[in-house]
Amino acid sequence: MLLTTTPIIQGKDVETYLGVVSSEVIIGANVIKDVFAGFRDFFGGRSDAYEKVFIEAKEHALEEMKARAKQLGANAVIGIDLDFQTVGSGGMLMVAATGTAVIIK
Repeated sequence: MLLTTTPIIQGKDVETYLGVVSSEVIIGANVIKDVFAGFRDFFGGRSDAYEKVFIEAKEHALEEMKARAKQLGANAVIGIDLDFQTVGSGGMLMVAATGTAVIIK
């Protein structure tokens, strides 16, 4: 299945629009990651632990959205939008993925 953030796919025609598909994934960052992220905040630099959690959440959200599109009979999802947020006091990370399920020729 083709996934794209663009509203069209160059060289392909959309045969049928099947509707909006979405998924939401919330992953908790554990206490150890929070402690090390706090050190990164203090000393500067990137937080590999949090980056890995965001990547994992994004991949799960896209896979779930893809599964929902397949249930509708789609072979592509266009116009994908990814939204990243913290939930609660910051220990929970959320990724929401939304797109349009389509059948392309």
